[in-house]
Amino acid sequence: MLQFNLLTTDPATPDGTYAGSHARRGTLTLNHGVVQTPIFMPVGTYGTVKGVMPRSLEEMGAQIILGNTFHLWMRPGLDVMASFGGLHAFEKWSKPILTDSGGFQVWSLGEMRKISEEGVKFASPVNGDKLFLTPEISMQIQTVLNSDIVMQFDECTPYDTKGHITTEREARTSMELSLRWAKRCQAEFTKLENPNALFGIVQGGMFENLRQESLEQLVEMDFPGYAVGGVSVGEPKDEMLRIMAHTPHLLPAHKPRYLMGVGTPEDLVQGVAEGVDMFDCVMPTRNARNGTIFTRYGDLKLRNARHKMDPQPLDPSCTCHACAGTSGVSWDQGGREGFSRAYLHHLDRCGEMLGPMLATIHNLHYYLNLMREVREALDVGAFGAFRARFKMERTRGI
Repeated sequence: MLQFNLLTTDPATPDGTYAGSHARRGTLTLNHGVVQTPIFMPVGTYGTVKGVMPRSLEEMGAQIILGNTFHLWMRPGLDVMASFGGLHAFEKWSKPILTDSGGFQVWSLGEMRKISEEGVKFASPVNGDKLFLTPEISMQIQTVLNSDIVMQFDECTPYDTKGHITTEREARTSMELSLRWAKRCQAEFTKLENPNALFGIVQGGMFENLRQESLEQLVEMDFPGYAVGGVSVGEPKDEMLRIMAHTPHLLPAHKPRYLMGVGTPEDLVQGVAEGVDMFDCVMPTRNARNGTIFTRYGDLKLRNARHKMDPQPLDPSCTCHACAGTSGVSWDQGGREGFSRAYLHHLDRCGEMLGPMLATIHNLHYYLNLMREVREALDVGAFGAFRARFKMERTRGI
């Protein structure tokens, strides 16, 4: 079940002082709850967002999270998942879940996998077993997981392979295979009587004409929602932004649009302006574990020695548990219950588990709060002013 309601857009002003954008504000109703869009979705590959308690996810405003079909198929396996009735009960998360089809993970295996019309043969990265993943099997796995949004099994078109830039002919072959797999996914999804929603994925590499073809054929298949895939796969940033500007706003206006695997805070705000409703990325969690902190005023490198004595929290304007403690009052508003940069610098140097846990809570809170501010700006017709302020604050420096 999926229902998408478009609440408002970002039109140009009558006097021409603001050109408007493709940004939109909506609500997405799924079997496990309602999601306010635009939204960022924390990535929970193995049935957990690394280092974060489900309660913390609730507190930071997470509305929908990701699970990964490929990895959950490997471990703990479908027998365990089926015994719990799906991923929600297994990981104690009551809100919506989106599962990736496994296509990206299979692509990332490189030479360990062999792609054919039928599917993908590969060696398990866990124990070396020979495995075969097809569109039908991906649908069967995701039905057992009972995720609210199921992604079609696709071939993720690489930007380059060992220095060889993917040609238009190669990208077409890949895109057309993904389209045939989309039809097989749709047929199997219907056969299984899955009560959730299946999204099609637009491919086509860096070629706008192929993106257009993929989009048009997927729209004919009438999926409940659509994703833009095959970006953030090693291409230069300007190429990613070009595809991001081309594809999302051409998708049906009455259905949700998901940009897969993107990106920085700047990418998210730009993506919203291009008409994207949903984002996911490992960046806030992975960067947190490596000491890179996202803040309102730019990125902070926690491992820099200048933070050794700093009493300030990571972001003085932030109300997350790491920055404001249990009070939820930011440093800028007089709160002093948060953890200092000096303390987090110390935890990182000592390899203490609490360090990346607090950094992850902060980074995810920052991303989710950024999307909340975007939604609030769209609600009052001030997205243009928000974008200008966001850019100014992010370039100011922490």
